[in-house]
Amino acid sequence: MTSSQPEESKQPAKVEQRGRILGIGGVFLKSANRDQMREWYSKHLGLADTGHGVMLPWREHEDPQKEQVTVWTLFPASSDYFGPAPVMINYIVDDMDALLDRLKQEGVKIDPKRMDESYGRFAWIYDLDGNKIELWQPSPTP
Repeated sequence: MTSSQPEESKQPAKVEQRGRILGIGGVFLKSANRDQMREWYSKHLGLADTGHGVMLPWREHEDPQKEQVTVWTLFPASSDYFGPAPVMINYIVDDMDALLDRLKQEGVKIDPKRMDESYGRFAWIYDLDGNKIELWQPSPTP
């Protein structure tokens, strides 16, 4: 028996790729004048960082019941946490191992250091300009 629909009109089965970026987990800036910068961002943009970062909650598009958070914070200018760059972005990922495996195959520079915390797993990669990028797979929520 043959279908009456042309072959082109059939919808392909959705294949979800693991190792995707879900959103921005953090924006980190360095400043030689952290107190003044915190005051400026608080006064002008409403980002009140009292020393532990500003938590900006949001919900995932594909799973609106799941809340995530983007952290915005200032580091001291002397910090080497993200190398000499003045800014580092942290991306939330759904499957750290799948993403790192794919990036390795694609020839992306990957920092061998890993960090496991109670709130998730961390890894770092570098873009073509040598900017350090933090990857974060949050711990599952109970």
